[in-house]
Amino acid sequence: MKANLVRWRPMPQWQIPMLYIAAGLVASAVLPRLEEAYLGRYLHEISVNTAIAFFSAVSSGMMALTGIVFAISFVVVQFSALAYSPRLVLVFSKDSRVFHTLGTFFLTFSYSLAALLWTDRNGSGDVPAFSASLVMILLIISMVMFARMIQSLNTLQINNVLRTIGGRGRAVIYEMFDRMPTCTGGDAPPAPIVPADLGPPAQSLAYRGEPMVIAKLEIAALVQLAVAADALLVLDCAVGETLLEGATLLNVYRARAPLPQKALMQCIHLETARTYEQDPRYAIRLLVDIAIRALSPGINDPTTAVQALDQIEDLLRRLGRREFDAGQAVDAHGVPRLVFPVPTWQDYLALSFDEIRQYGAASVQVMRRLRAALVGLAEAVSAERREAVLRYIRHLDLSIDRTAFDAQDKASALEEDRQGLGMSRKHSPSEPNEGEGFFL
Repeated sequence: MKANLVRWRPMPQWQIPMLYIAAGLVASAVLPRLEEAYLGRYLHEISVNTAIAFFSAVSSGMMALTGIVFAISFVVVQFSALAYSPRLVLVFSKDSRVFHTLGTFFLTFSYSLAALLWTDRNGSGDVPAFSASLVMILLIISMVMFARMIQSLNTLQINNVLRTIGGRGRAVIYEMFDRMPTCTGGDAPPAPIVPADLGPPAQSLAYRGEPMVIAKLEIAALVQLAVAADALLVLDCAVGETLLEGATLLNVYRARAPLPQKALMQCIHLETARTYEQDPRYAIRLLVDIAIRALSPGINDPTTAVQALDQIEDLLRRLGRREFDAGQAVDAHGVPRLVFPVPTWQDYLALSFDEIRQYGAASVQVMRRLRAALVGLAEAVSAERREAVLRYIRHLDLSIDRTAFDAQDKASALEEDRQGLGMSRKHSPSEPNEGEGFFL
């Protein structure tokens, strides 16, 4: 059975300049008439020819600036896709400042044309003071917004790109883990629920439609639906996964009555691409994409990979201090009502380091920075997560030992250096033996 998706969507970005155009048309039709009716005695002292030249220059100049803004936006999107990652196109193309700048230009253009039509109307030789002043104010605002947009090109610098992605990842970590409900009822985590032990599901919800990505789960709403039917919901797909035709979204167990599919689908927000919302892995994914692209033979820029590791390590340090969701949500009485897939600490480590370790195996700089990140994590996280980090360090040591480095390069790669190649730090005062891994 096909379930219709009914979910709230934000206003498309292209509608922003359309709203400015509508506002400009309304203002062009209303304000000059109000000015003539109530402010007709206030006239500007400039000549009619000067006013006509001014309004004409403003209206034509706004169209030229609109073309420049479009060209800048195109360059930003293309550069980010080619230099960093195709997935960054959405980050820059959805910048609302571009659309508000275009809207301001459209508003200035439309009202300057209206002021031009009302200048020397019926051969009166009058220049409306209010409209002339308003066009001047709109022109100043347009110039300020254009200057701010030019200044925003600094976001293309690699440091700013990495900081922007890292900042969004930090915001998601803070918001998601503070907001998402956790299981209660004692210090010990609840025993995991194995769907195979529950028997056949009473109801299954399959996806029908084009491929879409799960962007957000309404955990509280799903729990309420489960409580109403005295059921247990088991989600098969996690946030960030792509749904394909026929994929099972969730199964319902022990339900007194079938749950409404429309209500269930409203609790699962889908988008055409991954988003940061409820998905801290996406920020790490983008940072890793930038790092491995920088490590490709065509670019060969290990320093960019080192800078990406700075942000990745910071995100992992913050994740390491958080209590991960157990993948279960309970009702007010502590009864499990929802089971959903969640990444583990090992999943975060693999996502953050595996590809960088593989593609950067030939770079001493990357190996040193990667080792420094892991040693720093081992010191910053809890004991139960430290063991996974230590295992990864041992894996890194074995990877270095299997490289084509000579003995001196291997010894150098086993040193910790947060700059990659800047200032070595050894976690242990003892020097590693030649060709051996440097274990903690």
